[in-house]
Amino acid sequence: MTRTTPNELLAAGAAERPKVVSLLAAGRLLGMGRTKAYRLAKAGEFPCRVLRIGGRYAVPVRGLRALLDPSAERLDHISPGGDSRPTSEEG
Repeated sequence: MTRTTPNELLAAGAAERPKVVSLLAAGRLLGMGRTKAYRLAKAGEFPCRVLRIGGRYAVPVRGLRALLDPSAERLDHISPGGDSRPTSEEG
């Protein structure tokens, strides 16, 4: 896995962007330190998907981008009628 800093991840062209980044780089983008990032990953509580590859952790860029930019997510849950409000379970 190549080293990627948060600034390199955001500045890289589409063809140069990695598919995964280190847990440390992902944690830095999310504003957390090394210890907290590893503790959350080990507990399965990191805010996005984390892959365990051998003895290393890797975070898919796709999930990280979705977490950092929620407006970029596909809105598959919107009804065809255009009403994007969730239905209430109250009477």
